[in-house]
Amino acid sequence: MTYSFPILSFIVFTPLLGMIVVMLLNRERVTAIRWMSAVFAFITMIFTLIVLKDYDSSTASMQFMESFNWIPSINASYLLGVDGISVPMLLLTSLLSLVAIVISFNITNRVKEYFAFFLLLECGMLGVFVALDFFLFYVFWEVMLVPMYFLIGIWGGPRREYAAIKFFLYTLFGSIFMLVAILVMYFTSDPHTLSMIELIKTAPTFSRGVQIFAFAFFFIAFAIKVPVWPFHTWLPDAHVEAPTAISIILAGVLLKMGTYGMLRVSWAMLPQGLHYFAVPIAILGLIGIIYGALVSMAQKDLKKLVAYSSVSHMGYCMVALAAYGSVTAIAGCMFQLVSHGLITGAMFLLVGVLYDRAHTREIAAFGGLANKLPVFTGIFTLFGMASLGLPGMSGFISEFMVFVGSFKAYPIIVGLAVLGVVLTAAYILRMIQKIFLGEFDIAKWGGLTEINLREILCVSPLAILTIFIGVYPKPLADLMRATLENLVVLMAR
Repeated sequence: MTYSFPILSFIVFTPLLGMIVVMLLNRERVTAIRWMSAVFAFITMIFTLIVLKDYDSSTASMQFMESFNWIPSINASYLLGVDGISVPMLLLTSLLSLVAIVISFNITNRVKEYFAFFLLLECGMLGVFVALDFFLFYVFWEVMLVPMYFLIGIWGGPRREYAAIKFFLYTLFGSIFMLVAILVMYFTSDPHTLSMIELIKTAPTFSRGVQIFAFAFFFIAFAIKVPVWPFHTWLPDAHVEAPTAISIILAGVLLKMGTYGMLRVSWAMLPQGLHYFAVPIAILGLIGIIYGALVSMAQKDLKKLVAYSSVSHMGYCMVALAAYGSVTAIAGCMFQLVSHGLITGAMFLLVGVLYDRAHTREIAAFGGLANKLPVFTGIFTLFGMASLGLPGMSGFISEFMVFVGSFKAYPIIVGLAVLGVVLTAAYILRMIQKIFLGEFDIAKWGGLTEINLREILCVSPLAILTIFIGVYPKPLADLMRATLENLVVLMAR
C-alpha cells in the first residue's frame, strides 16, 4: 500500500520528540512533565489507530512502507513496513505505553529523567515492530536496553542494581548471538543484503548447515527475550524489582518481542532450521508451561507469582510455533501475545496499586480484602479468571487455538500441556482465596483505600479488550489471517 504520509516514522519518533520536549522542561515542573509525556504517548496511539483503520487485511504484503538508502557501503536501508503480525503489536505497545505513563504519575523521584527514559524506551519498542532492515532492527533492539537498565536500576526496589545488571547482561548476551546470525545472513546472501524482505525470499536457498546455524543463533537471542526455559532466570528478578509501569512494559511488550522476532525473522526466513529444531522447541515450550505454573504455585510474593506465570503462558507460544504447519496454531500464538500483554500487564498494574497502599506483596499478609476493597477485588478477580483461561475471556481463546492447532503435530505434548491450565487455575484461585476471601484484619488493613479513578481509567481499556477479544475474536483474527496464511506457506518451504 502506498501512503504519502510517513506515518510509521511518526509513530516511532513521536515518543523521541516527546523525550526531547521533556528534557527541555524545568525539572521543577513535575505536573507539566507528566502530562507532556502522556500527550506524546497519546498522539502515538492515535497514529497507530490510523494505521489500523487504513490497513488492508485482505493482503499479506507489507503496507505503509518507507524506504531510502541509508548506508550504501553496507547496503543498509531505512526500511519500514507493517503486516498482520506487526499491526497488533504496534497497537498493544502504544496502548500499554500510555497506560504505563499515566500509572507512573505517582513517581516523585527524578521525575524528568524517568519520563524521558520511558519515552526513549517506547521509541525503541515501536521501532522493532516496524523495522524491515536487519541493521535498523538491531539498532532499535539495542536502543531499548539502555532506558530499561536505568528505569529498573534507579526507580526499582531494594535489589534494583542486581536486577538491572542481570537483565542487561542476559539481553546483551542474546544480542551477540543475533549479531552473529545477522552477519552470517549478510555474507551468505548474494548480493549482500540486510533487507528482511529480500532475505525471506532468498535465505531458503542457503545450505542446510547455514540455515541450522543461523536459526540456532537467532533462537537463543529471541528465546532470552521471550523468555523460554531455561533462559528465563532474569525475568523474576527484573519484574520484582522494577517499578509498576516497567513491569507492565516488561510483561506486555518486551516478552512479545522475542516471539515477534521468531515469526518475523527465523521462522519465515530459515525453514530448514525450523524443521530441524521444531520438536525440541515444542518440548522447551511444554517444560516452560509446567515449570512456570509449578513455581508460581510455590511463590509467597504476589509480584513474583505473576512473573513466573508469564514463563508458563509464553510456553504456549513455543508449542504453537513448533506446529509451524498450522495456521490455527500460529494464530493462537498471536492471540496469546495480545491476550497475555493485556492480562498480565493489568495484573502487574493491580499488584502495584495494592503495594502502593499496603507496602507489602506477601500473599500471606492479606486476607478478606474483598470486605474493604470490593471494586479492586472485582477487577483483580476478572483478570485472574482471564489468566486461568475462563471462557469468554481472551486467555481462553488463545489457549484453545494453540491446543487445537498444535494437537495434530504433537498430541502427547499438547495433552501434557493441558495440565498447565489446571495448574494455572490452582495457583490463581489459591491466590484470590488467600488475598480477598476469609477473615479481614481490620486492625492491620483498616486504613486501606479503594482503587482510585486514575487507576480505574488505566485498567479499564485492558479489561474491555480482554472481554471483547474473548467474546468476539473475529476482528483480530481477520486482521492477521492473510499474513499468517502466507507465513505458514513460507515456513513449509
